Amino acid sequence: MSISSQVDALFGGGPCSDGQSAPTGGLIASDGGAREASAEDLPRAWQVLEQVMDPEVPVVSVTDLGIVRDLSWEDGHLRVVVTPTYSGCPATELIENEITKALEQAGFRTPRIERQLAPAWTTDWISERGRERLRAYGIAPPVGSSSKRSLLGEPVTVSCPHCGSQETEVVSEFGSTACKALYRCRSCLEPFDYFKCI
Repeated sequence: MSISSQVDALFGGGPCSDGQSAPTGGLIASDGGAREASAEDLPRAWQVLEQVMDPEVPVVSVTDLGIVRDLSWEDGHLRVVVTPTYSGCPATELIENEITKALEQAGFRTPRIERQLAPAWTTDWISERGRERLRAYGIAPPVGSSSKRSLLGEPVTVSCPHCGSQETEVVSEFGSTACKALYRCRSCLEPFDYFKCI
């Protein structure tokens, strides 16, 4: 087979070694593990991501937090759209690396991570399961929604995740991380973090 015939066979449209025409429009072998998607790929990818935990709150997954916005299959690879909890979050790059690692270990070759900043992430995106996991871990989940009234400082009642009392008070607007506030329960006297509504 001539050099030009070999090139035609590789990229499609020319004759193969058996004399048949190579199919056109397929993925080329050098495309970094690219392949056609199967019907199970996206559901399985979501299942994998349910096991990728937030590094700052290791009981909630990236899907619990709602930071994984979309999964799709493009150009032979899994595309993952991620919105960080806030643009300056120091854990964003680590989370993206952990997502990539988990997907590659599950057999998704070279997943493509796309960081999307708009629309901005909001605590409204935290799932009910995520809120329950926060509470069980000792962190009060966000109260209310990211409405203008909440953001303008309308007072909220934060229940203690330890004893359930609503007799709580703010100790500091900043807790263990910038997205949390430090509270204290007047009933059981235990301090706790509150995941701020943003």
